[in-house]
Amino acid sequence: MTELLSPQAPQDIKRAVDLIKSGQLVALPTETVYGLFGLALENHVVKSIYDVKHRTYDHALNLNISNFDEMKFFSQNQPKYLEKLYNKFMPGSLTIILEANEKVPSLVNNGMKTVGFRVPANQTTLAILRQTGPLVGPSANLTGNPSPKTAQNVLTDLNGQIAAVVKADESISGIDSTIVDLTGKTPIILRQGALTLREIIEEIKDDI
Repeated sequence: MTELLSPQAPQDIKRAVDLIKSGQLVALPTETVYGLFGLALENHVVKSIYDVKHRTYDHALNLNISNFDEMKFFSQNQPKYLEKLYNKFMPGSLTIILEANEKVPSLVNNGMKTVGFRVPANQTTLAILRQTGPLVGPSANLTGNPSPKTAQNVLTDLNGQIAAVVKADESISGIDSTIVDLTGKTPIILRQGALTLREIIEEIKDDI
């Protein structure tokens, strides 16, 4: 059975970190929905996420990171305004698409030239990310089902198939993150979510 862990219990957070580091899958809350998290740099872990979710390999995954240096480490040809955008909106409901470099595993981005980056604005999940390193974390549901906003939603789909669920101690909006592509001359919104293009442009207009 899938373990249910409390964000208020230090031993439970350590348990979640240990499970993830050992290659297990753990559902963690973000400010938008619950994500199914596993080690991004271990191909067998990434493959297990595709398998558990019944997700096809042509649907690329994002890298969930905890700091700006990790974003730079896995990307190249970044726009000069990237750090300004990061400092303003991340952690938060923003997914940034950048040109990938050779350090990004092909299973993560399906061999594409780009990769998405996300920094969840949930303090528990962020603390776990700081201890595990980059994780993949698509929504913790079976592909095609509604994205989960409660631990029970996760268990309805995935009980017994993943190691643990960490309960949310902060509000979950259910609103998707905004996906913005920064590989061109100007930012392009690929999916409208919590943030608008106007807000993004306003922050970086002097640097475009």
